[in-house]
Amino acid sequence: MVPDDAIAQVAQQGETGFLEFALISLLNGVSYGLLLFMLSSGLTLVFSMMGILNFAHASFYMLGAYLAYSISTAIGFWPALVLAPMAVGLLGALVERYGLRTVHKYGHIPELLFTFGLSYVIVELVQLVWGRAAVPYVIPAELQGSLFTLYTTTFPIYRGFMLLLASLMLLAVYLVLTRTRIGLLIQAALTHPQMLEALGHNVPRIFMWVFGGGCALAGLAGVIGGNAFVTEPGMAHALGSILFVVVVVGGMGSLSGALLASLLIGILQTFAVALDFSLLQMLAAFGVNVSEATFAYALMKLSISQLAPILPYLLLVLILIFRPKGLLGTREG
Repeated sequence: MVPDDAIAQVAQQGETGFLEFALISLLNGVSYGLLLFMLSSGLTLVFSMMGILNFAHASFYMLGAYLAYSISTAIGFWPALVLAPMAVGLLGALVERYGLRTVHKYGHIPELLFTFGLSYVIVELVQLVWGRAAVPYVIPAELQGSLFTLYTTTFPIYRGFMLLLASLMLLAVYLVLTRTRIGLLIQAALTHPQMLEALGHNVPRIFMWVFGGGCALAGLAGVIGGNAFVTEPGMAHALGSILFVVVVVGGMGSLSGALLASLLIGILQTFAVALDFSLLQMLAAFGVNVSEATFAYALMKLSISQLAPILPYLLLVLILIFRPKGLLGTREG
């Protein structure tokens, strides 16, 4: 017979293991979600102000990672953290001034085609300059190691750095938009561009710098995301589709919606990847049997970790069916 204290010890270990898994997964999910927000915030700003869905936005993220790799190889990571986003932002401003502004008068379809083509141009240029293989863009030595240990699992310093930087970026964007004259002009340009222009302000120039600022935020995400994950020519494609899921789920043009959707998707995917059991096993635990002859059986036999990549798109479909304007959006489509 097993002693009562041994049973209690096993139960306590199970409870501790679950708590450890939940807390670490939550921290990782929040850090990934804030990285998604860093990317989607620029795209959301550009769409809300200019009505442009920039298909090349994820390519600016990739460009930020590659520029950071080159700069950090030459003069170190910390200068790259500042210089790479600035370079990407300047490039974005030039793209808007000499590309999108010219195309804008022909309507939204030419704008979409322009940014779609630009995304492929950037990918090809990246492959010409840096090659088709992944580059060795690594985490700097001072940010390697463990920040803290939770039970038996360590949380990396760099994940904590990503959390801190993304939080500071979120605070900076909020303060700029709500507490500065530039922010007031940007908000006025969102709703009453003709009135703002009549007051003597250069609205096209505001648009140009907002587009450049959005690209700079994508570049900053590339600087900290490139070495946390991998820097290779397919990284834009890997995050590009998720980026548009975030924007649509949060609500087209809503920054607060983009933040909520980013965190939701980041946490959802992080937890799902770690769950190595299937819906079939869950139902069997409750005494529910599913016939092998049904179509659902093959799908339910897959583990939740295998289904993790499609969960954001499933969420997108559900949002479009039941709440087309998004979680916090004010307009549909």
